[in-house]
Amino acid sequence: MLCVENLTVAFGAHRVIEDLSFSVHPGRTLAVVGESGSGKSVTSLSVMRLADMMGARYPTGRILFDGGVTGGRGRRDLLTVGQKEMRAVRGKEIAMIFQEPMTSLNPVFTIGDQICETLILHEGMGKAAAMAEAKRLLDMVRLPDAAQLLKRYPHQLSGGMRQRVMIAMALACRPKLLIADEPTTALDVTIQAQILTIMRDLQRELGMAMMFITHDMGVVAEMADEVVVMWKGRKVEEGPAAGLFAAPRQPYTRALLAAVPKLGSMAGLDHPRRMPLTVLDGERIATVGEERVQDTPDYAAGPLLSVRDLTVRFKAKSNLLGRVTHQVHAVTRVSLDIHPGETLALVGESGSGKSTIGRTIQQLQDATSGRISFGGRPLTEMGGAERSRLRRDVQYIFQDPFASLDPRRTVGFSIAEPIRTHGLLTDEREITRRVSSLLERVGLPPSHAGRYPHEFSGGQRQRVCIARALASDPKLIIADEALSALDVSIQAQIINLFMDLQAERGLAYLFISHDMAVVEKMSHRVAVLYLGQIMEMGSRRQIFETPAHDYTRRLLSAVPVADPGRRGSRPALLEGTSRARSAPSATIRRSCRSRRCGPAISSAGPHDSSRARPSGRPARGRDQRQPAEEGTGAWLWERRGHWA
Repeated sequence: MLCVENLTVAFGAHRVIEDLSFSVHPGRTLAVVGESGSGKSVTSLSVMRLADMMGARYPTGRILFDGGVTGGRGRRDLLTVGQKEMRAVRGKEIAMIFQEPMTSLNPVFTIGDQICETLILHEGMGKAAAMAEAKRLLDMVRLPDAAQLLKRYPHQLSGGMRQRVMIAMALACRPKLLIADEPTTALDVTIQAQILTIMRDLQRELGMAMMFITHDMGVVAEMADEVVVMWKGRKVEEGPAAGLFAAPRQPYTRALLAAVPKLGSMAGLDHPRRMPLTVLDGERIATVGEERVQDTPDYAAGPLLSVRDLTVRFKAKSNLLGRVTHQVHAVTRVSLDIHPGETLALVGESGSGKSTIGRTIQQLQDATSGRISFGGRPLTEMGGAERSRLRRDVQYIFQDPFASLDPRRTVGFSIAEPIRTHGLLTDEREITRRVSSLLERVGLPPSHAGRYPHEFSGGQRQRVCIARALASDPKLIIADEALSALDVSIQAQIINLFMDLQAERGLAYLFISHDMAVVEKMSHRVAVLYLGQIMEMGSRRQIFETPAHDYTRRLLSAVPVADPGRRGSRPALLEGTSRARSAPSATIRRSCRSRRCGPAISSAGPHDSSRARPSGRPARGRDQRQPAEEGTGAWLWERRGHWA
């Protein structure tokens, strides 16, 4: 269906893709993998002819596509097709799921209008029919309250929810070829499993070809029939997925697979462990760096950050008099502590309130009720000078790096801005040296300081955001999916960087993530969040080796494994829930009408972390995780599952 032959892509005099060839066949999935900046996304944008808008040239090569639809013309070289004809191809015959949903969705149009635009343009539907189909598509990708979501704007959705909207838009016209650029990056493992199942079902039904661009080798093992490995704009290896995972031929491929974090690799260890890096040294694989136990938390010093009974609600609907009639309960009575030198991971599915908690701690979102203290001082009692120090001491790494960087400023300016704002350095030469040092620490050359955000790949932009967060020498970093856009090799480097800074400075992290393997690798404690409440909290070893909660166990069972031989071993998930196919317990489910409700809440109920925070060094046993009253979990599902 798609045949790329000897493709070269250049921007100005710089060639970013060199002599690339591959094929995608009907009903088959080709995965394109490689580190950030290797040319994966540029390849997909070239197939869509969207790289033209960025000034791309194609000195050599052909992109042959046989959709068998438009004008009955059969196979065409897309590089010779005009942009007017390409507009008829894009969305109808070839659809694309973009890497950064916040910047791909129009902020001034509702979700419903944006999905309807595709259906009206390509399918000729009327507005009412298109809106009904848009609701069906949102239901298909397991978004709750689809009718209400159609009326909302992109900024009112979580990152994972926006990603599912993009998936729904891409599948709206049932394309012949689907190009998915990091489609599951912002999704938790339960929703990821459902979305991948939807894609496979549609592929079988339509004979759809898929070109899957990802750094998640577990997803590659789950989805791909063939794999292309790219490095520095060139193809270094290609072959069937099973053979490539079992016996990679090229050193770079072996180094890439060696860097994949594996769930269960930390079993039996009480603390995280800094691991040496596996790198490519010429034609051989080398191991660099030290191995170190990350026993850094100082529980005797008292909490650096303390959150008590945090509740956040959003207005959803008002009457004619302006009185609020409907509210979304985003976060309900969350309590947690983070100590100096500690990493607390916050995990849960998209829309569970993880980012809302982080943004509220950072004072980017107002709390409805509750108390937040930093360094023993409640935020409500802080004056202007103290709040300025707080903004320096608490830094946020945002989930969407492109949306959080000023497109009109160079990345060097953005990294230096916290240094200038807080008066940490005044000499411009010292500031320049500091920026260069920060770029080197996150694996980027100092010369990139003069570039703008659009000149970087998604993973490189994320590294810029990490450098900016480190610029003010903070005490606490809130990392909201900070590693989700990074390939496994860079991800391993950044994890070690975080651990090194923690050991050097006693830095603390609130690590918001859906990647359970990474959470296991670097966290000291883990809090499991569902529908705005903490369901379980304990040490990393407790949560991963002896989870007490049904929902936690199902989260762990849904993690993809980087082994094609175990394809399909993840549990099948029922529509609208994050549970396995098992009979519901009569003591759990009551009369909840939400599509998201299900028997994931056991009698343990929501967890009150204020009763289980560490005093001194945490015990190794399970006594830290104290259940709430019997039956509370069932009431929570009924109350939280629909509009309040």
